Amino acid sequence: VTQPSTLSPHLLPRSSSTPTALTAMTPDNPAVALTTAAPSSQPATLPSRQGSMRWVAITALALIVLVGLVVLVFWLALRPKPIEYSIDDARIRGFNIKAHALNAVFDLRLRSYNRNTRVSVYYDAMEVTVWYGGQMVAISKVAPFYQRSHYVQTITVSATAQSTPLLGPVEKNLRRNESAGEVELEVRARARTRFAVGAVKKHYKLTAYCAPVVVRSVPSSHFDRVFCTSATLVSV
Repeated sequence: VTQPSTLSPHLLPRSSSTPTALTAMTPDNPAVALTTAAPSSQPATLPSRQGSMRWVAITALALIVLVGLVVLVFWLALRPKPIEYSIDDARIRGFNIKAHALNAVFDLRLRSYNRNTRVSVYYDAMEVTVWYGGQMVAISKVAPFYQRSHYVQTITVSATAQSTPLLGPVEKNLRRNESAGEVELEVRARARTRFAVGAVKKHYKLTAYCAPVVVRSVPSSHFDRVFCTSATLVSV
């Protein structure tokens, strides 16, 4: 009796298409069809979370750069002019030198002219100092204020010298000048400001130098207006 031969599945022809059918012959079952299906590999269609975050970051950065360029071009087109300062009046009250120290009040009226037609100014902090012979003898703080474009602002301060120690030469010359009824001073102003064009603001340090400011001890004396150097602007 001739036994039917058993064919190994590895010797059967294999099709390149899916599914693949394997047929084997056994003594009990002449033909048994074994079918296997190749697993499908479907690529992901949705972007990964990391890729989405990278895209959002790139988009945000591009918008920031674009807005910055627009603001820069806009600001350069409207570059602010310095503020013009002058001293319109100056008086001395309570002048007294005792024990090489000065007590006095310097009443000053400053004129600030914002000659920009589109730029307004926010004064966040300001101080006015009085100098004599290269020594600072009095100081006054100015409350924050707002100055609109193309506007003249009057700033009234009372710089106080309260037991201010004086250097030897300064004391000697100051006594002689006050006795003569005329004192020549320097006035300096410093401020932290924000120059604004609409919603766009830029920070500047402002300084102005006013000299000589001739103050006479007689209250009714005429005062000659003193024009200060144009306020210097330093970007911060």
